Amino acid sequence: MALPPRALDPSVQDHLRLEAFEGKFDVKDFVGVISEKLIAQSKADPGPFDPKPFIRTFEAAVDRLIAVRKDVQTKTEQSEKSVRVAERDYSKKMAELNRGFEAVGQSFSGMETKMNEVGRTAIRIGEQMESVHQQRQRAQAAYDLIDYYGQFAKDDTTRIDALKKEGKEGRRKVAVLLRRLATVAKEVDLPLSDKTREHIDRYCEKFEKDMLHLFDRAYRRGDPKMMHHCAQTLLDFNGGASCVQVYVNQHDFFINRVGESTSIDDQLWGSLPDPDAPPPVTESGLQELFAEIRTTVGQEAQIVQAVFPNPAYVMQVFLQRVFAQSIQHHLEQLITRTTNMPDLGFLRILQLVHQQTSVLVEDLKAYELPSVVPRSPIDANEFDRTVKGMPASAASNTATAATISTMLETAMEELFVPYTEGQRYLEKESRSLGELYANYLAKFTRYHERTGVKGKSSMFGRMVDQLSAAAATTSTSGTSTTSAQAAAALMRFGGLSSSTDKAPEKPGEDPVREEDGLLSVEVAEKMLKWHAEAIGRCVELSPSSDVPKHTFALLRVLSAAIANSYIETAIESTQARLEAADTKSEPSMQPLTVLREVDLICHLWQRYVTMALLPLASSSVTIRREMVVFNNQTVSRIEGGANQVTQKLTDAIITWLSAQLAKQKRTDFKPRNDDLSFARVNTEPCIACCDMLEKVRDAAKANLSGKNLEVFLTEVGVAFHGLLLDHLKKFPVSATGGLMLAKDLKSYQDTIDTFSIPSLHERFEFIRQLGNVFLVKPDILKSYITEGYLGRIDANLLRPYLAQRSDWGQAEKGFNDPGDGAGAQEADGKGMRDRFGMGRLSMIMKDLEPLREQISMPSMPMHGMSNIAGNIASSFANARPSRFSGAGN
Repeated sequence: MALPPRALDPSVQDHLRLEAFEGKFDVKDFVGVISEKLIAQSKADPGPFDPKPFIRTFEAAVDRLIAVRKDVQTKTEQSEKSVRVAERDYSKKMAELNRGFEAVGQSFSGMETKMNEVGRTAIRIGEQMESVHQQRQRAQAAYDLIDYYGQFAKDDTTRIDALKKEGKEGRRKVAVLLRRLATVAKEVDLPLSDKTREHIDRYCEKFEKDMLHLFDRAYRRGDPKMMHHCAQTLLDFNGGASCVQVYVNQHDFFINRVGESTSIDDQLWGSLPDPDAPPPVTESGLQELFAEIRTTVGQEAQIVQAVFPNPAYVMQVFLQRVFAQSIQHHLEQLITRTTNMPDLGFLRILQLVHQQTSVLVEDLKAYELPSVVPRSPIDANEFDRTVKGMPASAASNTATAATISTMLETAMEELFVPYTEGQRYLEKESRSLGELYANYLAKFTRYHERTGVKGKSSMFGRMVDQLSAAAATTSTSGTSTTSAQAAAALMRFGGLSSSTDKAPEKPGEDPVREEDGLLSVEVAEKMLKWHAEAIGRCVELSPSSDVPKHTFALLRVLSAAIANSYIETAIESTQARLEAADTKSEPSMQPLTVLREVDLICHLWQRYVTMALLPLASSSVTIRREMVVFNNQTVSRIEGGANQVTQKLTDAIITWLSAQLAKQKRTDFKPRNDDLSFARVNTEPCIACCDMLEKVRDAAKANLSGKNLEVFLTEVGVAFHGLLLDHLKKFPVSATGGLMLAKDLKSYQDTIDTFSIPSLHERFEFIRQLGNVFLVKPDILKSYITEGYLGRIDANLLRPYLAQRSDWGQAEKGFNDPGDGAGAQEADGKGMRDRFGMGRLSMIMKDLEPLREQISMPSMPMHGMSNIAGNIASSFANARPSRFSGAGN
């Protein structure tokens, strides 16, 4: 049963109108508004919920919404129809407008085509008019030239004189006209043309003199406008070179400095030839000159730009005059003062001027101006330009001159060419270094020449012979090389001669002293300092392409001095002293001091070569490689000499130790008086050998380091170990003497332990245990020699030492007692060798072999050692370390 319709509340009807849906619409809000009063009424009714009011209200609202939707649809259809009609009308209007625009564009295109045609026609007319105008100008110019030429032929200058009096513009026209007439006169070949040419030339000379006179008066009055007019007129006339020369020649800078003498700086010239004094950085006269040049050029740059139409050309002429006259004159004065000085004075002055001039050139480059080359007064094409009517200004600006910067670089280079051209600089630098080194090492050279030991083919003798040969080659061939000059300087200043005989001291010479012949790091530092200064000059004065080659040449000079004349001479003298030393006297450890100085000097020298010289040759791979090879060969030669000194010193030490051991008395280890024997701590040979070993240790640690120290001490220890092996088999030992021998061996071991060489410790531990065979009782002797270090050695090799026991006759029976059975003995020996086999101690000597090879010092041969002792040493050398045994302790 349908519910009767419910009348809607007016407020609800307001929300069901079309206007309520035009804005922002929310369904929840809409439903809430419609049911708001119904909810309130339902809450107010105390009975159960009645849905009927809600149903009737929502049905009425839905009916109303349907009616509203129908109205909206109707209005929408009407609006769409209206829009379609409006779109059709709009499309028609746009099509009509497009057709109108196309018609306008076609009209403009046609107009543009007609305008282009008119423009091309106007251009053709303009070109024709310009051509006609040029032809008219050429015709007028030709007419004027012919007219003026005819007047000059009649020697009539009235018209051109009148033109010249018309003022500045008239003089400009006369200048151009005279230039053209001079060109035409050279081309015309008619009767009486020579006379006409003379008239024109004479008038041209008169006109130029008048303009120069006018320029000079304006210059003296300080009238830049009239000067500019004269300069421009002369530029149009003949390029203006004469005007520029007048301006430069009359400049106060050149007039006031004529005949000026340079002030003398006593302090500078006094220290200049002193290599220990720092090179000068300034010279008062040069400083004043360059300060005046900077001031003058700064002023002239402004004047020249205001006066001359080609200021860059004028500045170039002015600066060329400054370099060629003022700077060169001052440089020649400075060079002349170094004539009576050593070459070092000349080189330092040259470097000083070069440095200051380089700074000046960089400052003057700031006045760079736009440059134009003035037209040459003699130009074969001038006649064609004249006939074609080309203006004079166009002819004078057709080329561009070199810039002021380029001119300054060229002027500076030409300033020093007389002193650096070819090999002149390098020869002086090499000769200067050679003289400095020769003078500095004169006492050193004289000491080693007079105190050297005469012998066959000594290093010093070979050096003198080589220097003599080089000097002789220089004089006979007529050519001079860097090495030859250095050799000649060393021969001359070192007081050397080709003969190796000792020269007697001259009356005026100081007697040689011991300290004169010692190597010193300070001497090497000073030599390197001088060389570094020479290298600095080389980089400053040499072209960059020649720096690697010159650096290599100076490296040869340095090597000839510091390696050949200094280090190798000291090494050779040391070798000669070692060879001539008395083998009976205790050897001196002074050669180790020489080696220490050699090591320090070589390190310093090579550091300098690596950091300072080799980088300068980086631009030339070939020269750098040659420098490295040359340097390595020199160092290798020095290392070879040092190794020979070390070898000879080691041989001398071992020889002296052997001589001390030879002084051992046969009764030292078999004394008669036991109380006297116990009163002595060690035998005299032991004390002497230990003292010597301690001196060797102290001297080695004071002068050697690293592997050199280790190898040297190892070589001494190994050789002394061999001496002791031979020594122990020579002397009979009693029970009491065994104690004395044990004391000696313990002293040897303690002394060698201070060497801090592990391999030597094991060797002398073996010696000590070998000495204990004289202390053990006969009944345990056999078991003792099969334990510890001795257990690694074949028992048969120990017999020569066992035979020195005073009770060996009795002990030998027990040692060879067959009671144990040969098989058992063989089994014990085999088991012992398996446990303490020979191969297990092989590393002891193998670790030492590389050290011996590095220093190239073969151990001294032990002459007189028996084969048995040699076999023991060989067996020990082929063993390797194992665990230590407590036997014999």
